Amino acid sequence: MNKATKYQQRQRDWRNGALVYQVLPDRFAPATDLDSKKHLYPAPKKLKSWQQAPQHGHYLDNVKLWSHEIEFWGGDFASLSNHLHYIKSLSVDVVYLNPIHLGYTNHKYDSLDFHKISPEFGSRADLLKLADKIHTLEMKLVLDGVFNHMGRNAPIFQQALADKNSQYRNWFIFDNALPEGYRCWNNAANLPELNLENPAVQAHIWAGENSVVQSYLKQGIDGWRLDVAHDIGYQLLTELTQAVHSVNSNALIVGEIWCYPQNWLKGAVDGVMNFTAREIIWRTCQQHIKPHIAMRMLKRMVEDAGVDNLLKSWLVLDNHDTPRLASMLPEYADQQLARALMMSLPGSPNLYYGSELGMQGGDDPLMRGPMQWQLNTPDNPHLKDLKALIKMRKNSPALTIGDIRFIDSDNLLAFERYTDRVAESVFCLFNVNSTPVTEYLMTTNSSLMNMGGLNNALTEQQSDIYIKAGLIKVTLPAKSFLFLSPKTQAVQGYTTYKRVP
Repeated sequence: MNKATKYQQRQRDWRNGALVYQVLPDRFAPATDLDSKKHLYPAPKKLKSWQQAPQHGHYLDNVKLWSHEIEFWGGDFASLSNHLHYIKSLSVDVVYLNPIHLGYTNHKYDSLDFHKISPEFGSRADLLKLADKIHTLEMKLVLDGVFNHMGRNAPIFQQALADKNSQYRNWFIFDNALPEGYRCWNNAANLPELNLENPAVQAHIWAGENSVVQSYLKQGIDGWRLDVAHDIGYQLLTELTQAVHSVNSNALIVGEIWCYPQNWLKGAVDGVMNFTAREIIWRTCQQHIKPHIAMRMLKRMVEDAGVDNLLKSWLVLDNHDTPRLASMLPEYADQQLARALMMSLPGSPNLYYGSELGMQGGDDPLMRGPMQWQLNTPDNPHLKDLKALIKMRKNSPALTIGDIRFIDSDNLLAFERYTDRVAESVFCLFNVNSTPVTEYLMTTNSSLMNMGGLNNALTEQQSDIYIKAGLIKVTLPAKSFLFLSPKTQAVQGYTTYKRVP
């Protein structure tokens, strides 16, 4: 396979370098007719006003839940559908929804029936209408698959709990030596784990033609993000992914895997939520990891995992399980450094609803606040600066589907994203230090012409930096970044790039 074919094939696959937008349906947009839905939130559940922020609750022993797990804000598919144009305005490629299956809590990670949709959001037919509208806007829809466990209130679990002869008894792992008498995820009593080695469970979730995974795909869903995928393990994930691809070879399986990604990307899943990259970005922006060490880590990860696998992996800065970016990195310059790294490293950037507006939020449940639509203003610096980064990335094949080579530097984090066309190269330079840095950097792209000029890829203006025998001299202010691309256009009919691709 020649290089041109490689990059063309990458670009044709929607899963490579896609921009993902994550939505908690309950918290994204207020329902238009909340009064008609109030009966869906019976006590001890509570329906909050959109202006209220989530707060830490107290443990309710009678339902084995924290009180903040059963506080709701009332968002649904209809309200989300009414705001899809906002998501599209961010040039998003994929809408990813947190769990929507029938569940007791607000987060729905305690499914009662995977085939059913929680009525607070709508019906399965409503989901398909939402999917159609998302597709009309030329975006994809990925659902959250929570297949490691179910909810304690699931009828099949209650039946198995009450009757040792139940057909569902072997769907779970009962053991009197365990604190609850059954195995539950992270020892949370509300989350009994499924016995995934049971062929009947496999047939129900992914192996059967009418299984949960396959049936949603056949109805037009474009992929699954798998919750706690590392708990499912290599072999079962591989079988699940193969079942998905038997229905749709272009469907996406992304695993929530908080492990080093290398071995998980050898067929178990198409991509991971790249928390290793997140940790490196976060710690580097905090100046806990020196830039040259960060580059060494990233280079090793790229070599081990492979660019093609990383392009399908989601680059996450924050989500429903972590503090929001604005709370994690309070200084705006650090936030921008993190965003710029997310938009330039190989992968699919994942935007968590509201963080593009600068929403704050600490540990659970504070990071799951309702969308603050009043922050959506033209002069919001978070939104304005992020859109500029997105525009640059969307206009750059190298940044979306290109390869990467790292540039030697002691004080800068520096790399080149490139394709088979020198004009598409982008040099990505980051100074995470609190002081300015001036360095000579060696570019190792042999197609870069001597005394060739460089443009600022973000502003689309010519810079004053020139290439001299493969070296460039750069000065970056404290906590800043710079994107440079070769100036290959002819001037008065002449260019030294006339005989290089």
